[in-house]
Amino acid sequence: MQRVNNRKNQELREIKFTKNFTKHALGSVLAEFGDTKVIVSASVEEQKPKWMEKDDTRGWVTAEYSLLPSSTNTRCTRERTKVSGRTQEIQRLIGRSLRACVDLQKLGPRTITIDADVIQADGSTRCVSICGAYVALSIAVEKLIQRGLIDDNPIIEPIAAVSAGICDGEVIVDLDYAEDSHAQVDSNIVMTKSGKIIEFQTTAEGEPYDRVQLNEILDLASQSIDKIINFHYNNSCC
Repeated sequence: MQRVNNRKNQELREIKFTKNFTKHALGSVLAEFGDTKVIVSASVEEQKPKWMEKDDTRGWVTAEYSLLPSSTNTRCTRERTKVSGRTQEIQRLIGRSLRACVDLQKLGPRTITIDADVIQADGSTRCVSICGAYVALSIAVEKLIQRGLIDDNPIIEPIAAVSAGICDGEVIVDLDYAEDSHAQVDSNIVMTKSGKIIEFQTTAEGEPYDRVQLNEILDLASQSIDKIINFHYNNSCC
């Protein structure tokens, strides 16, 4: 199949992480995968969630996600008092992904809230949000250590996320909107640097697919996540 900019099936879009994008959040980044752009910030409260038991010494990492009105080609409604099922699902996905790579005991009795605001959407917004969330979290944790608020780095290992799918019978990675909108299979994969799977969401939009194709999707996603972690996280724009 012919992809935009003649991308190969295994090729990621141009990726950029601009760190410390805003000045008030302890950690922030503008995450860009092609034309998908997400501002992600990490805010820290020196208290654990109220639902935790009093003798629980762990911290917590949670997330909120928003698709801003002008981020798509037709204006989407701003979610003010009630969030959609899609938004809730993505928020929980981001939170679960980050907690999987954090030792909450080392974090201590504090809450880190990740805010992911999509300012321009062109596919894979949840995956871009997770990648940006990890970068923002890392910045915030580094500052907490520098300030002497925590002793040991609570991040166990890096994580990243990428979309993959089957379009026109071929397995491709990092789908843009045009590809995602007519994909026969749509997948979102979150993995750790060591290759462990945190989340593997995959759906056949039309005909079912076989185990060989599933393994190909997972292998291609794993290779792409390794590239994001090893190259883009370390060579982001500061």
